[in-house]
Amino acid sequence: MFSTTSSQLTKAFELQRSLPYRFNASLPIFLVPSFNVTPLRCQQSAQFSTIPRRSKDNNKMRGMSAMHRTGLRRRVGASKYPLPQPVLDPDKITKPEIDENHGLWGFFRDKQKVLNTPVEDSSYGRAWSVEELRHKSWEDLHRLWWVCVKERNIIATQNHERARLKAGYGDLESQQRDVAVKLTQRSIKQALTERYYSWEDARKLAKADPEVHLDGEGPAYIPADSEESYMEIDKPEVSKQ
Repeated sequence: MFSTTSSQLTKAFELQRSLPYRFNASLPIFLVPSFNVTPLRCQQSAQFSTIPRRSKDNNKMRGMSAMHRTGLRRRVGASKYPLPQPVLDPDKITKPEIDENHGLWGFFRDKQKVLNTPVEDSSYGRAWSVEELRHKSWEDLHRLWWVCVKERNIIATQNHERARLKAGYGDLESQQRDVAVKLTQRSIKQALTERYYSWEDARKLAKADPEVHLDGEGPAYIPADSEESYMEIDKPEVSKQ
């Protein structure tokens, strides 16, 4: 059983009275709310877009896209401008000026060709050893280091071109050549590291040696037996009046 309140019964009787006569006579009271169909009134309060329309597009670059190859929305006339014509005669083609001493030529072993044959890549010497580099000066080591850097740039350029052209040869010879250059650079680093530690040890010994002067005033080394004579020589003479 459903329990109903007095307010619900009052609303049901009011709805029954509002129905037409043919429904009011034989309609049970509990079905009255289902026949209360009121038409919905839909009224649009605003337009789809509250922004007013513009009669003219002020953006002149609208529609330009280099990716999709779409141009301007407006028509652009180019009839008064002569279009360039391709030059088909090889004798009339302007040759570009090429600098023979340009720095980019350093990335290639030869100006006439990009890749070497495997025989040419395998014809190289051995790497420099640390014992040989210990006798070299700082300028020689600096120069040799940049020669190795240039050689590695050439090897990297050839590897890139070999992969682009899908040559299928020269990978093993190029890798072996690169390993030899890396060993030389490693030997240069080791020789310079040994010199650095030797210099630091000598500097610490010089600070503890009373005969060595690192202040930059006068000779750097003064033996103990001649230090007094040296001080007497540098002592200014006092004029007697």
